[in-house]
Amino acid sequence: MKKLLSAMAAVGFILSTGAMIATPAAAKEATPQQEKMKVCNTDAGSKNLKGDERKAFMKSCLSAKKSTPQQEKMKSCNADAGAKSLKGDERKAFMKECLSNKPA
Repeated sequence: MKKLLSAMAAVGFILSTGAMIATPAAAKEATPQQEKMKVCNTDAGSKNLKGDERKAFMKSCLSAKKSTPQQEKMKSCNADAGAKSLKGDERKAFMKECLSNKPA
């Protein structure tokens, strides 16, 4: 009985390690969060950050969201409207025109 249990345990071990070998970790694609972590970690390393300073940098880096092209366009149009000191209906009309890709 002990020999049978030992043989079954050995077979189970061999099968489980075979499954791990069949799917190496390097073959799996990294998730977007893992990619972001990698970039932030590299940035923190290049800045030689340590301890609490590194922790704070990683927190802000990982929570930062990339802005979309629409958000960039909104910032640009908003800055242009501010530079022209537009207010009220003039500003609304300018923003509508600017954001719709038509020449202002």
